[in-house]
Amino acid sequence: MTNQGTYQSEQPDDAQHARDIEQVVVPVEPERPPATRRELRQSFLTKEQTEEPASKGWRGFLASLGIRVSPSEDEGRERAAVQAVSQHWPGPRTVAVVNGKGGANKTPSTILLAAVFARYGGAGVLAWDNNQTRGTLGWRTEQGPHEATLLELLPQTGHLLGTGAQSADLARYVHHQTRDRFDVLRSKPMALAHEQRVEPEDVDAIHAVAAKYYRLIVMDSGNDESDPMWLRMIDHADQLVVATTTRDDHAEAGALLLEALAERDQHSADLASGAVAVISQADPKATRADVERVVTGYQTLARETITIPFDPAMVDGVLRFGSLRRTTQRAWLDAAAAVARGL
Repeated sequence: MTNQGTYQSEQPDDAQHARDIEQVVVPVEPERPPATRRELRQSFLTKEQTEEPASKGWRGFLASLGIRVSPSEDEGRERAAVQAVSQHWPGPRTVAVVNGKGGANKTPSTILLAAVFARYGGAGVLAWDNNQTRGTLGWRTEQGPHEATLLELLPQTGHLLGTGAQSADLARYVHHQTRDRFDVLRSKPMALAHEQRVEPEDVDAIHAVAAKYYRLIVMDSGNDESDPMWLRMIDHADQLVVATTTRDDHAEAGALLLEALAERDQHSADLASGAVAVISQADPKATRADVERVVTGYQTLARETITIPFDPAMVDGVLRFGSLRRTTQRAWLDAAAAVARGL
């Protein structure tokens, strides 16, 4: 009897069950308006892009004979990289090339990244030597018909930011690279640091001019990460590039820099986590294992890592993209595409 009573008490009460049903709200979807004739009609305009036939290797040879052959996987990746670096963004972008150790390939990286973006994406690219002490960007690039540096530009920033200024006025202060199509704003390496001291507000003024006249600014940097000039560059940067070689001290300095920026502020931390590491084989005797060791170390620190093979044309003298070996050119194209993906 006891068991039967317990069982009966667990049965739902009919009245309560009815009330529960009444409380259930069933959402009613609003009626959709009937489709318009334009929505029902298929457009005559195709949205698919027809892939151009292959242009390289045996596939390219067949295509030249009139046989339509699709590009290889490698050529497809190259085309994707070209498309990435050819894009224009809604507003100027600033790339900072950094490493706290001298000789880590910052200046060649600045030059060749600027060259790739200018060659494929058109004019409007500036390489800026943001260095208080012995910046050598001017030594590795072509000189214009004058010897002006940022020290001559600085007093003219007010005029250049005014409504009466023209883009051609900048030719008095920057050095155009006739083959690689970008401009260079030099520092003055012959002068001592105290003779060309640039303050953070000066960096702001120069950057305002650069952002007015250029779509992309690639900033070379010095080795003093505590310099207010260096720190202001970081504040303006949209993308960080850590340049390093396979040398242990270069690789370690770049890694320490990223770790320090991650602790500075949120903007710096975002730059560090989205950084691109460009690892150059500056030593022709460096082995594949040497390169892979540095790549592996940076894979946990940077968004992407790109390796650059040894190339004699990068060692000394005026640096031009066209003087590089084909494999080196392709590596720098991939490096610039990695940077573009962060912009």
